[in-house]
Amino acid sequence: MRTLLAILLLLVAGCGQQEEPPVNAEDVMFVQMMVQHHRQGIEIAKVGAAKAANPDLKTLTAAIVSTQQSEVEMMLRWLHSWDQPLTPATGAHDHHGGMPETDAKQVQALKRSKNFEYDLCNLLIAHQDDAVQMAASEVASGANPAVQQWAAQVEASRRGQIDTMMNLIKK
Repeated sequence: MRTLLAILLLLVAGCGQQEEPPVNAEDVMFVQMMVQHHRQGIEIAKVGAAKAANPDLKTLTAAIVSTQQSEVEMMLRWLHSWDQPLTPATGAHDHHGGMPETDAKQVQALKRSKNFEYDLCNLLIAHQDDAVQMAASEVASGANPAVQQWAAQVEASRRGQIDTMMNLIKK
């Protein structure tokens, strides 16, 4: 009787456990790539926050730095919880959309730009458009609900940032 009761208690205890949300290769690759992408965006935005004269652009770039830093921390926690590498395998970027990366040379050229705010906006618009495309792919093909929800937020917020910068360029 005690054995039966012990088995029953184990079964009942097991019923209360929640399953982990699913994670597929798309989720992992998206998060790995977005960590790198965000770090590049942070570097660009730091330059903007330091050098922009336009108060709207200065505020936007400071917000990008802050937001994307907290998002990097969130993504690293996801990768740790999934027991996944923090960076994609070499060459994985090429097989997963092949988005060009913003390199250090572009950031250095931006720092020396004679038309700084225009060039900053153009570089960030291209960079944020890549984020929109990556996020749309995650929304379509990911499995993890939290990652997909965040990707949809990324898609919407980066579109908004692009619109803001397009309006700044037109002024």
